[in-house]
This record gives sequence, C-alpha cells and structure tokens, in this order.
Amino acid sequence: MKKLFFLTLMASLAIGASAQDKKADNKPVFTTVKEIPITSMKDQNRSGTCWDYSTLSFFEAEILKATGKTYDLCESFVANKTYMDRAIQVVRLHGDCQFAQGGSAYDVYYCLKNYGICPEDAMPFPGSLYGDSLNNFNEFFSLLEPYVAAVSKNKASKLSNQWKPGLQAILDSYLGECPKEFKYEGKTYTPETFVKSLGINLNDYVSITSYTHHPFYTQFAVEVQDNWRNPLSWNLPMEDMMRIIDNAIEKGYTVAWGGDVSEDGFTRKGLAYSIDSKKAESLAGSDMARWLKLTRTEKTNLLDSLGCTVPELTPTQEKRQERYDNWELTDDHGMLIYGIAKDQNGKEYYMVKNSWGEAGDYKGIWYMTKNFIAANTMDYMVNINAIPKDILKKMQEARKNQGLGD
Repeated sequence: MKKLFFLTLMASLAIGASAQDKKADNKPVFTTVKEIPITSMKDQNRSGTCWDYSTLSFFEAEILKATGKTYDLCESFVANKTYMDRAIQVVRLHGDCQFAQGGSAYDVYYCLKNYGICPEDAMPFPGSLYGDSLNNFNEFFSLLEPYVAAVSKNKASKLSNQWKPGLQAILDSYLGECPKEFKYEGKTYTPETFVKSLGINLNDYVSITSYTHHPFYTQFAVEVQDNWRNPLSWNLPMEDMMRIIDNAIEKGYTVAWGGDVSEDGFTRKGLAYSIDSKKAESLAGSDMARWLKLTRTEKTNLLDSLGCTVPELTPTQEKRQERYDNWELTDDHGMLIYGIAKDQNGKEYYMVKNSWGEAGDYKGIWYMTKNFIAANTMDYMVNINAIPKDILKKMQEARKNQGLGD
C-alpha cells in the first residue's frame, strides 16, 4: 500500500511539474497593435453593476476622444435612477418580470438622456454610507427585492402613493441621494446641464447583435431578462458584427460589450479563449477515459498549461443561435473593448477593461480572443460613426425600406 501511494504521489508530482513547465512555455506574451485611451480602473466589488461600470467607462472614453478631457462619472447616480425605474415597471406588470441587480448598456444611455449625470464626487463614495470601502449589495438588495415583490404582488384593489417614497429612501440610504445641483470645476450644474457640457452627441449610439431568429438588417429587442426596457438592437450577420468592432478600434472608438463569461475559457487571470475541449484533452496528454476521471482543478491546470496554444473552436452563426436558444449563451457580464493585441504566435486578442479593480495577471485588463468575442457576444453599444460605411449604408437603406426614415 505504501509503495502504491508513493508511486501515485510521484506520478501526480510529475504531471504537475510537466504542466507547470508547459504553462511557463505557453504563457502568452502580448504586443499591442492598437490601444484606445481609456479612463482609470474601477471596482464594482460585490454588486451586480457591471453594466453600469462598463458603460460609463465607454462614455468616459467617448468624451475623452471627443474633447480630450477626463471625467469620472458616477455609477451610483445611474444605479439610483435605474433601480427606481425598474421597480416601477415590475409594479406596473404586477410582478410578472424580474427585479434584479443586473442591467444593460441601454440603462446607462437612458439615464444620461433622461436624467443627466453627475461626477463621482457629487455623491457619497460607493459603500461609504454603510461603513464599507466599496459596493456591497448583499444587505441592500435583501431589502429591495422583497420590498418590490410585496408591492407588485399586493392584493389591494388600489396601491397607496407611499411605496415610491419608501423605496427611494432605501435607494438613497445605500447609494446616496442624487443631487439636484452641484459644483464642478467652479461652475454650478444640474445633472441635465452637466451631461450637455460633456461634448458628446447622445444620438450617435446604436446597439448591435447577431441572431437568426430575426431577419438580418432589422431591429429587435434582445430577449433577455436584464434587457427590461426593451431597446432595439440592429441584427447583423456575425461577420458584420465583428467587422464593426475591428473598425471601431481602428478609428479610435471603444465598444461597450455585453456577453457570456461563464465559459471555461474565461479565466480569472485575465484571459479568454473559445476552448475546443476535445482537442484540448488530446494536447494535454490525456485520453477521454483519463480526462473524465480528473477533478475540475486538475482539468483547469492541464488547460492552463496549454496557455496560448490551447485549441479554439471556430464560431459560426448556427452555433451562436443554438447556444442562445439552449441558454448556454447568456448576458452575464459587461466590459469595455478598447484595443487589439497579438501574442507570440500572431493570434489576435481584444484588449478589454473589466470592472473588478486590478484583478488578474494584467491589472484589470482581459485579453479575449476574437473567437471568444464572436462566440459569446450578446450585444454591444457603439458610436454610429465607428460603423464601416458599407454596413451603415445597408442599415440606412433597411430603415427606409421599413418606413422608418433615415
């Protein structure tokens, strides 16, 4: 028994050492091809507000491109306004829709257009009102969710006029009260006048997606729960969807990306690959029988050892649709695409700003392959001026043909 244990231990150590050697050899070394200036890294911490952080980062980058000025816009302002609006919709529908922490890029866009915005320091720093150093929505949403449910499922024949002030008090207690007026660089603004001073045209933004259950070059509301305002996205072929991202970066624009990061290929270390698991098993020196016996940690270590040589699946339109329809392709995270890089083998990656502080090996930046983005994009927001001319012409012609004007 002791001899068997010793041999097993030595085999495990050998596998581990081999994996570590391969991992060192295969660790990607990146060369930047194109990088768009962006604002500082932020940390959403324990809050489901990636949609808020990523989209405000997008607009901050838009302002930086348009004016050369750097702003730190306030996520708490957007969250306060958005959660009230979402609660109102849930109540109107008698609870037959979801009230949750998540949202979409459009929620931020809607807030800017309808309520304005304020700088970060015009409201309390995230978490400070309840003695934390960053957002922590555990207690906050344990109050909000049952409150909204109690109102929306109320058996009364008529609601009182007090549920909104009550909900607003909770929002203000945890997020801070949205200012009606504030000073910035010596001038007095309202949120509405401040957004007008930022130097961007809020009519310049569109949402892009790619699915086959609606005709291409038409617009539809992507059917996911956090898309609760039902804004319309342009439905384009996958190749056109990807061309817009590349063209945007080439012209100096960023992209507010929403998609799926629940796949094994998305690591917490700052990388994302669309892994072909079957090929990876073989390259990791494992047959199927042995592979199935490995623990999740052992599988992860073997895949990590492949690094930038990990085999990837080639995304297709059909596979995107299949994964969307069977719930594999979800909208669980929002990030900011702001550049392109290559590894030592010439493979291209998008440079993507996350909202987890300086997490991972690249201090808050993720390198995500083009295959991963093509396979896992739910939708994204982009400046209309970043769209290639031929695609934009097709979109404009489609609108005319559908009687929607230019």
